[in-house]
Amino acid sequence: MEKYIQVAYKEALKAYKKNEIPVGAVIVKNNKIIAKSHNNRQKKHTILGHAEINVILKAEKKLKDWRLDDCEMYVTLEPCEMCEKIINESRIKKVYYLLNSERNKHIFVQINDCNDLKSAYQNILQNFFKKMRSLN
Repeated sequence: MEKYIQVAYKEALKAYKKNEIPVGAVIVKNNKIIAKSHNNRQKKHTILGHAEINVILKAEKKLKDWRLDDCEMYVTLEPCEMCEKIINESRIKKVYYLLNSERNKHIFVQINDCNDLKSAYQNILQNFFKKMRSLN
């Protein structure tokens, strides 16, 4: 475990030297590093230039699959909400991080009324996935 987070730390140093937020990430499969990356938001001029997203894209390309079921991620800083969602969607089984993030903001609020609309939407989602599964 320590060797993987050390590689993530080296990636964070690369970001730091490029005046990027120093975050590094590594994806491991079967005890082997398959991808590593760091933040590049400033260089690429994109909000999506987070280390976690960059490393997921590299791992997907290497594995030729967006499903990273048997992979683990090591990252220097606790992932933000955006990265957390993408990590979950990529099906990474576990994420290890070095430091907690102190800036997590909880701006998302679930609407607790509109129950009829919620029920209708839930039915649409269930029907969609049921249909998609029957096609496979």
